[in-house]
Amino acid sequence: MDFCDAGLKPTEIGQQELETRLRSVAIIEFSEDAIIGKTLEGIITSWNRAAERIYGYTASETIGKPITLIIPTDRQAEMAGILERIRRGERVMHFETVRQRKDGALIQVELGVSPIVDPAGRILGAATIARDISDRKRAEDELKKAHEELAQSLRLAGMAEVASSVLHNVGNVLNSVNISTSMIFEQIKNSKVGNVARVAAMMHEHAADLGEFLTQDAKGRQLPEYLNQLAGHLASEQAAMAQEMEQVKNHIDHIKDIVAMHQNYARLSGVSETVKVTDLIEDALRMNIGALARHEVQVLREYEPNLPEITVEKHKVLQILVNLIRNAKYACDDTERVDKRLTLHVSNSNNRVRIEVIDNGVGIPAENLSKIFTHGFTTRKGGHGFGLHSGLRTAAELHGSLVAHSDGPGKGATFTLELPLRPPAR
Repeated sequence: MDFCDAGLKPTEIGQQELETRLRSVAIIEFSEDAIIGKTLEGIITSWNRAAERIYGYTASETIGKPITLIIPTDRQAEMAGILERIRRGERVMHFETVRQRKDGALIQVELGVSPIVDPAGRILGAATIARDISDRKRAEDELKKAHEELAQSLRLAGMAEVASSVLHNVGNVLNSVNISTSMIFEQIKNSKVGNVARVAAMMHEHAADLGEFLTQDAKGRQLPEYLNQLAGHLASEQAAMAQEMEQVKNHIDHIKDIVAMHQNYARLSGVSETVKVTDLIEDALRMNIGALARHEVQVLREYEPNLPEITVEKHKVLQILVNLIRNAKYACDDTERVDKRLTLHVSNSNNRVRIEVIDNGVGIPAENLSKIFTHGFTTRKGGHGFGLHSGLRTAAELHGSLVAHSDGPGKGATFTLELPLRPPAR
């Protein structure tokens, strides 16, 4: 807004008053949220720059027009209800709804609506603060879609162990998403943006003598400095929420990567490919990385240089590795050690690749070493005793082997998967 827009001419007011008025309108005009004033009959009386950006209408196109200009037909009754609550002196906060842009596009917004009250207690109108939450809602929809795609992918693939680890890792990421969204909600709930409506109401009350109010009245003289402080506070709020939203976006991208990676393996079920074994290990680690990080398990990689590629059914190897890495995480987590460690050692010998998954966890008693690959055998609460048995059978299908070694309780364990570089000719 410039002074022509406000009906002011710089030559008609002093420099000090000019600067005072500039500071007074800055908080409204440069807010990232739409700030709209309207009468109790729903006639628009003010329209800031953010409102122009969000809804596509200029101030000259809206002031004096009914607020229904931006409200879809099926939301008219909703607005009538809000205005009725305003007439009763109530506030409407954190209200999510749909509004319509000038180009006809529907956008999702979060509203806060407060009554504008004069000193005598009369309700003159309403001040609305609207935030465009379309991006956040799209992110939530993408997250829901990712869940649906993941569930469908897992059903088709039939990879029980991979499915469990993928869902566990997604759960860890979702926990981070929940923390970020909770922080954002708290910041919004405790935001001082509502003070803008009170400032607007005060300025509206003194619209006829605004210059005198800002320079002579005790409260008015404090208003410019208060607006400066409020602007700084709101800028900090905005930066903090933007940072949290960036974290949410990164978490959602991580979930998408997990889904895409799993779908890639599911499509290749039953197909042999020539791949780097270390790439398979890294994919298995990524599917467990959320749980490994949350339980503070250090991952060490010991890959021999110049490892040959192997020709194998990728999804079957991934199924074994995901299960072994997850079991190693549990073994580390069940100890009281602070230096939880998982080591992946890969070597090549006699045209076979050897993958060792080594942990420094609880270890395996000697009497259990001969039982752990038996279907249904488990020592972990909540375990089903299927993973290692399935891994042993899958390794055999790949013409390889899976063995376990431990020096006893408290001394960790090593699981060794050996695979041929090429499947034998049929």
